[in-house]
Amino acid sequence: MYTLIVGTREWSSWSLRPYLALAATGVPFETVLIRLRETQHPTTRDTILTHSPAGRVPVLKIAEKGQTVTVWDSLAICETVAERHPEAALWPADPAARAIARSYACEMHSGFPDVRDQLTMLFTQKRSLPELRENTRTQIARILQAWEEALAIYRGDFLFGAFCVADCMYAPVVSRFETYGVAVPPAVRAYMDRILALPAMAQWRKGAEEDIAAGIA
Repeated sequence: MYTLIVGTREWSSWSLRPYLALAATGVPFETVLIRLRETQHPTTRDTILTHSPAGRVPVLKIAEKGQTVTVWDSLAICETVAERHPEAALWPADPAARAIARSYACEMHSGFPDVRDQLTMLFTQKRSLPELRENTRTQIARILQAWEEALAIYRGDFLFGAFCVADCMYAPVVSRFETYGVAVPPAVRAYMDRILALPAMAQWRKGAEEDIAAGIA
């Protein structure tokens, strides 16, 4: 029923997010890799356009009742998966908590450009922390503040108690902080460890390592 088209797993933070959401449902899905940044056989935008009208990954294709629905954009895919699989509880049941969780997810979706720029996702690697711009430090502080507040209020293993879309959206940031050794408070460190220990994160890492071995990343 589901085919998720993703970019090179070492780098494609946007692809990781819906991958985690789909994995959390427990339903089977196929993953199709689009090789990004490959020098010998670069993927053109025209190639990606055969999958997505936006010309970008990730893309979710839903095949059912003789037709295929195409959904693009990470957050739109996560929302679609959550709506189609309410049993997975990918948003908090409490309306107030759900509204805040959506705010967290959207803040990540539209913000933190300096973190994205200076702390590129290198999923399997360890790198030295670069000299951070003031904006980057401010954005990191905001992320840590948001995580600490949610963990303190909802008192679960994840930001809003159980794993939800907000965690999917921030999982690539967990990876970035791990790669560059960003200093974090103890509660955040424990949260990061739980995210990194997710089976779906291990599967993504395996895929990223396969990409590297194949010379894709």
